[in-house]
Amino acid sequence: MAFGLKREELNQWKRNVRAGKIDFITHYWLDDRFPGCNTVTKVGCSDLEKLKEWGRKYNLDESWIDLKPKYPHFDLFGDYQWQILKTENRLDQLERFK
Repeated sequence: MAFGLKREELNQWKRNVRAGKIDFITHYWLDDRFPGCNTVTKVGCSDLEKLKEWGRKYNLDESWIDLKPKYPHFDLFGDYQWQILKTENRLDQLERFK
């Protein structure tokens, strides 16, 4: 279940992803498969090669890409999420949820 997003934030992320830009969106997220994780960051880009290349910088396996039509993305949570957002200078994505 996802919550904590404004519609315009989601729409902007979708526009950027469809345009072939790497973009980040973080929201509250609860999933029993991942206890202790209450947020997820989706890093999306419709250009799959660009997204794969971005993921390789962080040793993310290509098989982890969620191949949603129009919005392929990596789901980041836990230590991966924090480390990658820190490296990308995007910790603001997490700070609003703490």
